[in-house]
Amino acid sequence: MKALTRLDSRMEWKELQAALARESYIASNDLVVAMQLALSLERPLLLEGSAGVGKTELARALSQTCSTKLIRLQCYEGLDSAQSIYEWNYQRQLISIRAAADDGISREQIEKHVFSKDFLLERPLLMSITQDKSPVLLIDEIDRADEEFEAYLLEILSDYQVSIPELGTISFVTKPIVILTSNGTRDLSDALRRRCLYSYVEYPDRTTEIGILKAKQPDIDSTLASQIIDFVQKLRKEELEKTPGIAEMLDFSAALIGLGVNDLSHDPEILQSAMTTLLKTKSDQWNITTEVAQRIAGQAA
Repeated sequence: MKALTRLDSRMEWKELQAALARESYIASNDLVVAMQLALSLERPLLLEGSAGVGKTELARALSQTCSTKLIRLQCYEGLDSAQSIYEWNYQRQLISIRAAADDGISREQIEKHVFSKDFLLERPLLMSITQDKSPVLLIDEIDRADEEFEAYLLEILSDYQVSIPELGTISFVTKPIVILTSNGTRDLSDALRRRCLYSYVEYPDRTTEIGILKAKQPDIDSTLASQIIDFVQKLRKEELEKTPGIAEMLDFSAALIGLGVNDLSHDPEILQSAMTTLLKTKSDQWNITTEVAQRIAGQAA
């Protein structure tokens, strides 16, 4: 199958949906339309939603669909330009300066040499605009970064260029396909939101989540697949500290298959053991007792 590229960005959204499905990413119509518009308009796409709904996975699937590199910037509090854009290889510079001084090279020549691209360490944002083929740039959990970092980001997303005092302005070779994700832990600036297209990603509906499970576990029994999805979706309605996402659902299904379970209501102890893949805090494991799990399993059967 021909890989998708920037030149294919005007494809029908259903074609993009089918291409993502071939990479085992089952996306809703609304999400695919937003992604198709971002590709055709060459605009960043901001995906907001709870942790575990598949925002990050979309970037991975898109990079595979386009046969291009995935460049990921994981955001966190205190992230700055040195970790996200560039920094100098100070150790190499120091070694080079000492060697050049021993050889009697002038200060001006040394300075010009050590502040060349040979000593530049490209971080994800700079790396994303210097590729020969448009990569997928994933700016993951942008809400975890400080507000000040958004100013750095806006310069790049506006002009796709980076200013380096010692080298000048580095402009893009190709524009990256930019996907930003947010779990909604803080409000993002209006300026950043204006720059992006936007899609809110919900937990998948029953039909979509069954499709996701079967894409990852093609040999799973249809009855068991339905039971697993019904169980997980009902579990999400319980009062939990950490709601299980798609990755946890897939771990749960793999655990059940590995334990030889073909009906969730048959063995309460095995079901409870397998729920370590779904419940990731002490209080959640404490509150979802064997009796509660059996009640949910009975509703899912």
